Amino acid sequence: MTKRHGYALLAALLAVIVVVSAAIYAGVTGADGAKDQVSAGPGAPRNSAAPASAGTWVGTWSASPAGAEPGTAAHGMAGRSVRNVVHTSVGGDGARVTLSNLYGRQPLTITHASVAVAAASNTPAAAADTLRRLTFGGETSVVVPPGRHVVSDPARLHVPADADLLVTTYAPTPSGPVTYHPHARQISYVADGDRTEDPTGAAYREQSPYWRYVSAVDVLSSEATGTVVVVGDSLTDGITSTMGANRRWTDVLADRLREESGAPRYSVVNQGISGNRVLSDGKPAPFPGAPAGNPSALSRFDRDVLGRSGVKAVVVALGINDILRNPHRADARRIVDGLRELTRQAHARGLRVVGATLMPFGGHRGYTPALEAVRRAVNAQIRSGGVFDDHVDFDKALRDPYDPRKLLDRYDSGDSLHPSDAGFRRMGETFDVSALRGAGAAEL
Repeated sequence: MTKRHGYALLAALLAVIVVVSAAIYAGVTGADGAKDQVSAGPGAPRNSAAPASAGTWVGTWSASPAGAEPGTAAHGMAGRSVRNVVHTSVGGDGARVTLSNLYGRQPLTITHASVAVAAASNTPAAAADTLRRLTFGGETSVVVPPGRHVVSDPARLHVPADADLLVTTYAPTPSGPVTYHPHARQISYVADGDRTEDPTGAAYREQSPYWRYVSAVDVLSSEATGTVVVVGDSLTDGITSTMGANRRWTDVLADRLREESGAPRYSVVNQGISGNRVLSDGKPAPFPGAPAGNPSALSRFDRDVLGRSGVKAVVVALGINDILRNPHRADARRIVDGLRELTRQAHARGLRVVGATLMPFGGHRGYTPALEAVRRAVNAQIRSGGVFDDHVDFDKALRDPYDPRKLLDRYDSGDSLHPSDAGFRRMGETFDVSALRGAGAAEL
């Protein structure tokens, strides 16, 4: 072999190494931020042809990882298939799925995963000819390191708007704590063995109120031009809404953006975590080196909000738990400063921010006149225009006009804090969708 030929062979080998390394790296991302571009990998996806590139990648559904599922530290979901049921806000002609091992202590091995359109609401059965095998860098299996997440290759699938999708994973070996979202208000399903490609759902005899591993679904949309990310607490998580009925206020907002003439053509993704606060974490880390459980909005904003696909606008509905939960943040200034910091971070990305006033909680077991005064002081700052680009006045919309310390009876779920289905609808209908237009101001 001549020296020239040797150099040529060496250059070719180096080029192959670079391409393969890039493909491997493209599939797995860190704990912060989400991928907007996904490598097709070293070969065509198996049983999951990539969609044409026309359109915009937007988030159609998401849920923030909130902690490590109790009782899963030893075995995770080893030897079981998890069929998560998630609800779309907009449709598209391709889908990609994000799987999270944020709270894992060891690598999570997923040997098979799939996505399908559900045959009907609240069922593990797939609609005919919609089940697609998911691939990751062209392979059907993927290893998600602890504290990280992975985005699948795009799968060719017609995804309807306002419909249920089935995202199924199978992990054959113990993976340690399961990353989950505990208050899904949606029934998902579990089966023994690898049932990822079972379209009938007959093997899925166990029901679950959690979302496990899956943290986002994006679609390639020719209708939506961007994503609205709503970050909030249980009032956004929809903890008292009817199970399986998609009656959170964000669902109402998604319907309006999709259906109303003149509304911005944005999808809506819900990043609410029940109990969430602006300033402090809700729970300690489940083990050394792990993130806190129920992480504060300030600590999760980059990952859960700014890292979402196609984000154009942000809605912030937070602060009530800072006031109500121990240790109480009885200083309105500190809460408002935290809200302003979220706005500053969004403005750095050119994003518009709409904030919500804090709704009343008179009659709740945690109510005191002093805490009520803090709530009113925060709301006064929000209404002044010095915290967000615009605001939605949920307080005014849901309070009892004869006793503004309390929710109006028909909007109260019964605990004097969380709305009823009628209350959630009122929140979604109150929102001025035109407030979502435009970029964030340079300074408030």
